[in-house]
Amino acid sequence: MAKLLYWLLLLVPITLAVHMGMPSAHILVFALSATSMIPLAHVLSEATENLAARAGPTMGALLGVTFGNAGELLIGFFALREGLQAVVKASITGSILVNLLLTLGISIVAAGSRRKTLKFNALGARTQATTLALAAVSLALPAAYHWLAGSVEQRREQDLSFEFALVLIATYVLSLFFSLRTHRQLLTAPGHPGADTDEHEAWSVKRSLILLCASAAFVGWMSEVLVGSVQAASRSLGLTELFVGLVVVAIAGNAAESTSAIRAALKGQMDLSVGIGIGSSIQIALFVAPVLVLLSHFVAARPMDLVFTPAELVALVLTIAITGQIAGDGDSNWFEGVQLLAVYSMMAVMFYFLP
Repeated sequence: MAKLLYWLLLLVPITLAVHMGMPSAHILVFALSATSMIPLAHVLSEATENLAARAGPTMGALLGVTFGNAGELLIGFFALREGLQAVVKASITGSILVNLLLTLGISIVAAGSRRKTLKFNALGARTQATTLALAAVSLALPAAYHWLAGSVEQRREQDLSFEFALVLIATYVLSLFFSLRTHRQLLTAPGHPGADTDEHEAWSVKRSLILLCASAAFVGWMSEVLVGSVQAASRSLGLTELFVGLVVVAIAGNAAESTSAIRAALKGQMDLSVGIGIGSSIQIALFVAPVLVLLSHFVAARPMDLVFTPAELVALVLTIAITGQIAGDGDSNWFEGVQLLAVYSMMAVMFYFLP
């Protein structure tokens, strides 16, 4: 399977060639760029796992979400330059849903097929769930202001979102200090006896870092190509911008960290898997979203706000509540993964039928 994924790396130059040589073949470019994300995500996850084996689950999860979300950040940057703010906000919501429901669901089902009970650090999961609740509040308040304040100047909503962005970034920096410095010993669980390790010879730190940076760069490049073709492709396929941002762009942009989380779960490393899934959502809400708000003041025709649609907010609140319920007790089983996948499927269908 691994050799097949490496052969699929040939799709990267093919995608670039089609993108440059056949710019009007939007559906083909869309399909090729989305498929190219899979082998690139595999390389990224391999490099992340090798570094995590040396740095521990907490630092490994941080590496995974940082490099994995580089693609999401680049997608947002280029979409803002094109004035696609609705797609950017939908991809932010979709990324959180993908990581908390789809990625964690697949990871739990995959690990549960090999082990009856899955154990992970309950304190770490509860701490992350609390941070996720903060993220839900931060994304809900601007929308509440929008609906409660009535007819106000759009400038006020943009100023409110700008100030919220500064608070969220400061909170994210402090959360890193908390989890990696002051309370690292409490949030990092020891390795479990059932975990599989040393499947192959470990990569050196230098090799891992080089491949991690290179694959992350190509993930960002492919994500940019994907966004460039997704609008025309979505019109041809009859898809709305909301569905494209929430499902298609979100899945493609988060393929890297999703692959890392699933591979870690298959090896019994549930602390790393849960850390990537929940940690990536936290980083998107507390870092990626506010950074894009700040960038929009410099690269976009008009600044982006944090006012999400009611459907997106309902989906976010329900998702965060369900994730906290499942992850808070420190153990899980395959059926809980099925439940997460069922919720994601129903939400995807709802957004597909929304006009």
